[in-house]
Amino acid sequence: MAGSNQTNDSLQESLFGADFEPDLQPSEPQAKAAPARRQTPAQRAAELNGILKHAAYQYYALDAPEMTDAQFDRYLVELQSIEADHPELVTPDSYTQNIGGYVSEQFAPVRHAQRMYSIDDAMNLEELDEWLARTDAALGSTPEHPVAYTCELKIDGLGIALTYRDGRLLRAATRGDGTTGEDVTANALTIRDIPRTLGRAGLERVADRGFGQSVEVRGEVYMPKHSFVRLNEENDAAGRPPFANPRNAAAGSLRQKDSNVTKARDLETFIYAVADEGPLAVTTQKAFLDWLRDCGFSVNPHAQRVTDSQAVHQYCADALAHRQDLDYDIDGVVVKVDSFASQNALGFTARAPRWSIAFKFPPEEKRTVLREIRVQVGRTGVLTPVAEFDPVLVAGSTIARATLHNIDEVHRRDVREGDTIVVHKAGDVIPEVVGPVTEGDFGPAHLARPEWQMPTTCPSCGSPVICEEGEVAYRCVSIDCPAQATERLIHWGSRNAMDIDGLGEEIVNRMVEQGLLRDVADYYDRLSVEELAAVDTGRRYETATKDHNEGDSIPVGKTIAGKIMEQIQNSKRAGLSRVLFGLGIRHVGANVAALLANHYGSLEGLMAADEEDIAQIDGIGPKIAHSVRQFFAVPENVAVLERLRQAGVVLEQEGFGQEPEKPQSLAGLTFVLTGTLEHFTRTEAGNQLKAFGAKVSGSVSKKTSYVVAGAAAGSKLTKAQQLGVPVLDEAALRQILETGQAPQA
Repeated sequence: MAGSNQTNDSLQESLFGADFEPDLQPSEPQAKAAPARRQTPAQRAAELNGILKHAAYQYYALDAPEMTDAQFDRYLVELQSIEADHPELVTPDSYTQNIGGYVSEQFAPVRHAQRMYSIDDAMNLEELDEWLARTDAALGSTPEHPVAYTCELKIDGLGIALTYRDGRLLRAATRGDGTTGEDVTANALTIRDIPRTLGRAGLERVADRGFGQSVEVRGEVYMPKHSFVRLNEENDAAGRPPFANPRNAAAGSLRQKDSNVTKARDLETFIYAVADEGPLAVTTQKAFLDWLRDCGFSVNPHAQRVTDSQAVHQYCADALAHRQDLDYDIDGVVVKVDSFASQNALGFTARAPRWSIAFKFPPEEKRTVLREIRVQVGRTGVLTPVAEFDPVLVAGSTIARATLHNIDEVHRRDVREGDTIVVHKAGDVIPEVVGPVTEGDFGPAHLARPEWQMPTTCPSCGSPVICEEGEVAYRCVSIDCPAQATERLIHWGSRNAMDIDGLGEEIVNRMVEQGLLRDVADYYDRLSVEELAAVDTGRRYETATKDHNEGDSIPVGKTIAGKIMEQIQNSKRAGLSRVLFGLGIRHVGANVAALLANHYGSLEGLMAADEEDIAQIDGIGPKIAHSVRQFFAVPENVAVLERLRQAGVVLEQEGFGQEPEKPQSLAGLTFVLTGTLEHFTRTEAGNQLKAFGAKVSGSVSKKTSYVVAGAAAGSKLTKAQQLGVPVLDEAALRQILETGQAPQA
């Protein structure tokens, strides 16, 4: 990967193109947070902490990232900047003070020999040069005695720590939260390139010849690209959802309860770090990589020791140029101070080493022609503009469409049908439109085209669409909209709504496809046992019998259909609060539905109330009140409710006007539940608190009495700490529910 030296400007051009601007970041509107200018620094810091913690949970715990790495990095940089200007906002649980990660309860916990840190990012060459200059200065670099660096490819996989004692593999663990990981030893033993015992050549270079001490080495588990393609082909053939990318596939494969599944996934490793170099007779990163090879570990062959910034630039340029030639994903270059003594002298920040940085690659960009902006109606009624363009190969795969998110984003990017546009894959995964090409003749042609506007009626059902004040999303609020039907029908049967066992996503999708369901009233006045029994499940008989041929479709069957229909009939008595939640009215969750049902007692009473009256209910407010009145103003929605009434669905709240069964000892107190509880769902805990007269809110304010924080608590916990609201753990919550008494302040 070596090459001739270039000037800094020409290297920037080779990395980013002729129009490179060091401070220019790709625009990524997914999961966009509110603009900072509308908030105080404390509010913005709390919001950013919540966003980052949620994104980290999706990435580390669920292996299902909701935002790209670049977007996550920008939020983190913004939070770091706010905390630098306002040190009083730095709290121990701030994301800037933690490494990130997650420890699942399905594996035994493992405490690492030394903390596994994150690595700070450089998003462009300017930031990389600033770090190099700062590090050179700290270490006293001179032309005669320059600081040496080791450059390594940044593997896009899952971190792993391997502990050896007396040269034998003792344990394998994920990074987890940096201090504690998950014991995945059984699964790691199925990965062919992880040595069970260290090679003789490596052991001879150990300072303690008896090797009585443990040594913990670290690296990355990844899935080769060819294995990823094969796995997704198998998933497709079996009707399973595909993995989004090799990193998610590797993470999901390593964290399996069944090690046979891991074994079949064809994982590999690159090892590149050690928790403590003390037991080893090595003094530099380059010598350590050589030691790893002698021991039998897989070590990336492209690591290179360099002694000046130009060589670092060249390594980055070569890595970017050849990344598609590799059989594994990389998303940047890691630069490390080579000397272990110098590393120790520089030390660590709260979350990252000062002696290392990750240079992140920019996304690959291509030009194509935008043919149409088509509107897609989502499951909640939101109208989303989607760009459809001529197919183009980007980052290894062909893309032909990308979401434009909302009307504000369309206008901000100023893309118009017929434009030549620039597209890339954000984070090398998510297709995205960067903007139109406007130089030369492209500019006048672009301006001559009309700006795109959101339609005034729903493209799915023709109902009027609305955009509430202060929001950018346009919505169809008709309960009869076909585009929303499936999700509304699934939601109706969910646990906190009508609690109908058997109405899962697959069977509801099949009934919608086969024309049996359109709205929730169809469950009660249209669907029959015979029709449900005949629904094609999408599965096929593997062998022939006297009743069917091999390959025939498998129907639901009368037994299962009978049980589901019995559940549907039983759900008629669920009560008004569950009906209101099941209808999917915007902003009406289970708590708000209960407030409305307990206040009005009947659907008739709620429908007769005006917006101002609804807004006066403690815990409701004008925004929710407007959404409720808007829902009842749609004739199609009222028609569905009337059909539910005629079918015998109870539209009154049980116990309305009666004395409560439990003493109202928590009346006047407001609780907020956040994070994951071990012995309850948050809904169950909330209902039990309400039985004692407490109010359960979804947001923290100065009026909040207590915040109950479970595992992976996010921004609500941060806000409670900032406001001085008492925070309780689950043990304290259980004590409250057992006694009906809140703890003394």
